[in-house]
Amino acid sequence: MGGLKLTHLRGKIGRGEAKAGGRSFPPPGEIPVDRDNSASTLTVVFPMTQEMLNQDQHMDIKLLHRQGHSIRDIARMSGHSRNTVRKVLAAKSPPVFKTPKRASKLDPFKDYLKKRIDECNLSGVRLLEEIRAMGYEGGHTILKTYLRTLRPPTTSKLTVRFETPPGEQAQCDWGYCGRYRDASGQLQSIYAFVWVLGFSRFMYVCFTTRMHLKSLVRCHRQAFDYCGGWPRSILYDNMKQVRLDAKSWNPHFMDFADHYGIVAKTHRPYRPRTKGKVERMVRYVKDNLLNGRSFADLEDLNAQALIWLEQTANCRVHQTTGQKPCDLLEREQLTACHTIAPYRWVERERRVVNSEALVLYQKSHYSVPAMAVGQSVMVEGRGQTISICLGDTIIAEHPRAEQPGQRVEQKPHVQERWDRVMEEAAKSPPPAPRWIIGASHEVQTRHLNVYEEIAS
Repeated sequence: MGGLKLTHLRGKIGRGEAKAGGRSFPPPGEIPVDRDNSASTLTVVFPMTQEMLNQDQHMDIKLLHRQGHSIRDIARMSGHSRNTVRKVLAAKSPPVFKTPKRASKLDPFKDYLKKRIDECNLSGVRLLEEIRAMGYEGGHTILKTYLRTLRPPTTSKLTVRFETPPGEQAQCDWGYCGRYRDASGQLQSIYAFVWVLGFSRFMYVCFTTRMHLKSLVRCHRQAFDYCGGWPRSILYDNMKQVRLDAKSWNPHFMDFADHYGIVAKTHRPYRPRTKGKVERMVRYVKDNLLNGRSFADLEDLNAQALIWLEQTANCRVHQTTGQKPCDLLEREQLTACHTIAPYRWVERERRVVNSEALVLYQKSHYSVPAMAVGQSVMVEGRGQTISICLGDTIIAEHPRAEQPGQRVEQKPHVQERWDRVMEEAAKSPPPAPRWIIGASHEVQTRHLNVYEEIAS
């Protein structure tokens, strides 16, 4: 015989026998040897690596044993080795498969993630941005799976989603964002004005220290400019700047809405989920823009907000629409800004003229003609000019006071006031007093000689 050649054959083991290279082999566990005098080849068939049996295979072996088959027969019929059959019959229950622990791309960042969750409870989107900047190359799914182990489980409420066609509706709301110290050391409250278009989810946000009507109108105009126009209607909550009560609207706000032809709507009381798009965006601003970041002052905050809108909020793929808000904005049918002149803000407040013919407006006094004393007038502030109207007539105009507590008067008003006071004094002399001052007893008199005699 010549040299001996070993050939390792591996085949897929089925039930009963294995095949490889076109030849049939007995079940695993038996090693057939093919001796051919005409060939110097010894073929040895090694059994396949034992795989873990599933529950069905485990039950099949148990069933065959209960039917009276021997271990050899079970091994031949099932395609498993006799040792495997013995182990299955000796086991009380099928083994439970446990996924072996493997190294994850997320492992180097888990300590950092846990620290950020404990400090700021950031969202998965924010954390993904941060660890990618640190060199993370994995995906979002394993990150979300790990974050679930760090947060308590939450429950969701049943929600019916309401979608609007292009250009139909926007939603806006205020969000309180804490307080900061300004340059003078005074604590100032910060509020976020959040605006979102219902169809495209394109949003705008700016921050201010006041929530009065003037700030609301200014924020609206900035949102119009940023989006390139405005929709047919806007949905609000029941804020006092929009609704005075359940039956009446704020007339100053309605003057603004009518100027642009906007239909203002408010949701039902205690039903904020009606405007869920903007409610969610308020939380999104706090979590994705503000949480875990620092800002130098209010100007820096608004500057970073614009960058965040351009690079994150409006260019992300929205989970509901499946598209980027900046792409869907092109399909919004908004009324263009250039079609209507910008709204000119006029501050209007009703006041009563006091006895000095002065009107108190924003902590400063302004003079009016004396004939308006005691009457109700409308004070309008347009930029640096203050106008005071009695009915439809402007009775006085003044430059705006430079500081609170200032008294702004016109010389004709002062002269008229003095003239009227003197005229009324001449016509009506002061009334006689209603009391009498007099002696109630006689005074005794003595001659001077009496005092001389006493002195001597």
